[in-house]
Amino acid sequence: MKILLASKSPRRRELLAGLDIPYSIVDIEADETYPSYLREGDIPLYIARLKSHAYSAPLLQDEVLLTADTIVWIEGEVLGKPKDEEDACRMLKRLSGNTHQVYTGVCLRTKDEERSFVSRSDVTFRQLSDDDILHYVKKYRPLDKAGAYGVQEWIGYVGCVSLKGSFYNVMGLPTAALYEALSELRG
Repeated sequence: MKILLASKSPRRRELLAGLDIPYSIVDIEADETYPSYLREGDIPLYIARLKSHAYSAPLLQDEVLLTADTIVWIEGEVLGKPKDEEDACRMLKRLSGNTHQVYTGVCLRTKDEERSFVSRSDVTFRQLSDDDILHYVKKYRPLDKAGAYGVQEWIGYVGCVSLKGSFYNVMGLPTAALYEALSELRG
């Protein structure tokens, strides 16, 4: 199978490469707006499917299109990518001293079928100081990350006290679940 990864995320590219699965990058332009009634894991699942159907080229028999979306969910609120540094600081203050959920929706589409799933991880942060938050935002510029953080970066080293579920899901791609789904597609 030839995997077509429709993602601009360098983390997803790194994680897919870590599975020793060759892939090619394809570009898509998708409106990531979702219905307001969706909650928790239904949001990234909806967006992953939306991204998949934004790829209009016909898939060949041996191709699998892979799309994904990740959100951070805390107490009924979605934390997507921050608009700016101030928004990133606001998000990290919201996560500080709390447990939140990270959901990644994944869609796999071939010429003949479509499979999608969602993965959840629970992440607990210690109480972060304003200095910790400001240092992280200024030095690591997490403006391209859901919830304004990368667990694999400094903030994860010093702030994450507990993680239940897939670590790689928090990075943006639940690798074990993806590997299993791809194996099932191969038969």
